[in-house]
Amino acid sequence: MLPTSSDVVVVGAGNAAFCAGLAAAEHGVSVLVLERAPEDEAGGNSRFTAGAFRCVYDGVEDLRALMPDLTDEEVAKSDFGSYPEEQFFDDMGRVTEYRTDPDLCELLVARSKATMLWMRDKGVRFTPIWGRQAYKIGGKFKFWGGLTVEAWGGGPGLVAALTQIARKQKIAIAYGARAMSLIADDDGVKGVRVKHLGKTVEVRAKCVVLAAGGFQANAEMRTRYLGPGWELAKVRGTRFNTGDGIRMALDIGAMPTGNWSGAHAVGWDRNAPEFGDLAVGDNFQKHSYPWGIMLNANGERFVDEGADFRNYTYAKYGRIILMQPGQFAWQVFDGKIIPMLRDEYRIKRVTKVRADTLEALVEKLGDVNAARALETIRSYNKAVMAHVPFDPNVKDGRGTKGLAIPKSNWANTIDQPPFEAYAVTCGLTFTFGGLKIDTSARIIDTDGAVIPGLYAAGELVGGLFYFNYPGGTGLMNGAVFGRIAGTAAGQRAAQSP
Repeated sequence: MLPTSSDVVVVGAGNAAFCAGLAAAEHGVSVLVLERAPEDEAGGNSRFTAGAFRCVYDGVEDLRALMPDLTDEEVAKSDFGSYPEEQFFDDMGRVTEYRTDPDLCELLVARSKATMLWMRDKGVRFTPIWGRQAYKIGGKFKFWGGLTVEAWGGGPGLVAALTQIARKQKIAIAYGARAMSLIADDDGVKGVRVKHLGKTVEVRAKCVVLAAGGFQANAEMRTRYLGPGWELAKVRGTRFNTGDGIRMALDIGAMPTGNWSGAHAVGWDRNAPEFGDLAVGDNFQKHSYPWGIMLNANGERFVDEGADFRNYTYAKYGRIILMQPGQFAWQVFDGKIIPMLRDEYRIKRVTKVRADTLEALVEKLGDVNAARALETIRSYNKAVMAHVPFDPNVKDGRGTKGLAIPKSNWANTIDQPPFEAYAVTCGLTFTFGGLKIDTSARIIDTDGAVIPGLYAAGELVGGLFYFNYPGGTGLMNGAVFGRIAGTAAGQRAAQSP
């Protein structure tokens, strides 16, 4: 049975939502989590992620505090480096073209480490990202791009852990419970109208936290806000993130803010299903493109594949692929690089061709001008600065000379058989536009005033990300602002009669 009231109601059941619920429960108030999805599909986009968190750490001792399971042997064979606050600020500024909201960005960065330790104390386990964020050079794993830590068991493990912890804290979770609208008057928000088991009921609350994701699974909203063609993108995650949380808040006067025409969008298997598949998780992604080249239907390169580490380009290159003829591209690699490809290239459900000559390969590239593709590969090979050593752990400066579209780093000639190519399209992760909040995660209205009793966290908060996104910041953002929102809601609910 769905409770008719709760001190705090959290809309959503992903990482941000559970962090909000757990933080609210610390104040001795009752908490109800409303999850639109059935239990077997629950967890929002968090469940579809690889579980990476971008957080500040000053060295291996910080990581050992976060991951007490780390052995001396693992530490000895790894160069974890450090990721100071200044670097996190620089990365956020650079990739968002300095549009990120300075107050929210400061909270994200300054509270990242403390929030991770808080999650660890609650019972969430973390581990180094051995497989995807480090290459072994000279017997040592070197981590790069500011991304070192992931949740144990990836996104599914994170959601399972948070769900279990929430239940231990006596937080009520209702599945198949879709929040339809907010109950509000001049004094603020008083609860939520919920559709549960085919009936619409009212759940009264002292405070409501919206943590229900962006509008990426809503084709109409995508086309309206992101623009023509976006209805053709694949959705990487849950089919349930259709913008309900954003719409409910806008309906009572919340202020929209942020990059409403922007989104996190990546290279995703061309023949992946329309929405995410939990059995495959994030393995439809294809993120080894910095070591190869990408060709469009015209057989031409269209982007600098080696402009920066994958962490800083993957979230914007999906948009560029969507803008190509036919909304697809082929990633091309040769025998030198194939052993280095990330694990997701080896799954069964992959759109792939293989050949022993370049001439045979280009003929297998579906819907591509084969003659032009061969010409492009040959011109690229001639332009590679082969005298510069290749090093996948640093921006190695091994680029090209004389090409209209350069490749700045990791330019490897494509000349050693066998040759492989993988077809990708645009996979949409989450949308950047959302609701305006203050530094207590309270939702602000269009007059600039706080809407009493209403808070937001996660993807539906606007103002943090513009144009692009540093990998691992989504879960960190959800956790930081989930905790802030839950703390503020819990305090207010505890003080309310």
